[in-house]
Amino acid sequence: MKLDEMRLDCVILNYQDADTAVRLIRQIEGFRVIHRIVAVDNGSRDDSRQKLKALEEELPRVKALLLDKNGGYGAGNNAGVRWAVEEDQATHVVIANPDVSFSEDCLRRLLSMFQRRQEVAAAAASMKDGQYRAQRNGWPLRGYAGELLSMGPVSRRLFRRFLEYPDWYFKGKRAAYVDAVHGSMLMVDAERFLQCGGYDEGIFLYQEEAVLARRLKAAGFRTVLLEDCSYRHDHSVSISRSYKSSLARQRLREESELYYMRHYLFAGPGKELFARLWFWGIRMEIRAAGLFAGLTGSGD
Repeated sequence: MKLDEMRLDCVILNYQDADTAVRLIRQIEGFRVIHRIVAVDNGSRDDSRQKLKALEEELPRVKALLLDKNGGYGAGNNAGVRWAVEEDQATHVVIANPDVSFSEDCLRRLLSMFQRRQEVAAAAASMKDGQYRAQRNGWPLRGYAGELLSMGPVSRRLFRRFLEYPDWYFKGKRAAYVDAVHGSMLMVDAERFLQCGGYDEGIFLYQEEAVLARRLKAAGFRTVLLEDCSYRHDHSVSISRSYKSSLARQRLREESELYYMRHYLFAGPGKELFARLWFWGIRMEIRAAGLFAGLTGSGD
């Protein structure tokens, strides 16, 4: 498909944080490469729906898609992509968290990857995180042991070399194929995304990147990461407002991880029991870190 035949929409998912979503929409509303911005409200119970509806009336290229319930990250973004394809004939979609910022040039370069590499179904830029600084936004799919190690605050640091691509894999490359990329901002071929089933709506939050990576890979499609193009992510701003406790976020992450292990890694009861014990250990690490921060005055 030629670049002038592509129609790009942007899907932004909101849940009770309309101010952050509106800020991003106003930043990108003037981007000529974007045809329509689909602001999806995931059943917010505050004034988000009114704010997004007012923005739709103010800005002609904005569509406020108001969902009746919060079905999670996957369900909300799936609904946005389906609307973009069915109602706006989008060929490609940027799926963006409200707490990111990116340039129009970055979008054009991502879009060009689909024209130059016919096997690509998803593309992402490198991520600059407001909390954790620059991060390599691309990693290999992991098995059962790798998933457990990647969740532990200590284990993921100790075994990083076995959980990530080696540095030489990216050296000298402007773009590289990877298995998975962060869901905070990525571009997808909309038809291929929907053809593969999009995100798994059985997962409320977390692990959606790994699921999408497995679905695209199983269908024979590739994901590409641009090393010389980046976006900024203010880490989990919206998530932290909904789940203020790090332990609450950890429990939600555990539920998603167990679902992923059952349905995609085919882990049996024994492995699930061991995973639950491993998660208990992680919670002890989180509690200890919180206690230490409180004693030293380095907490929030």
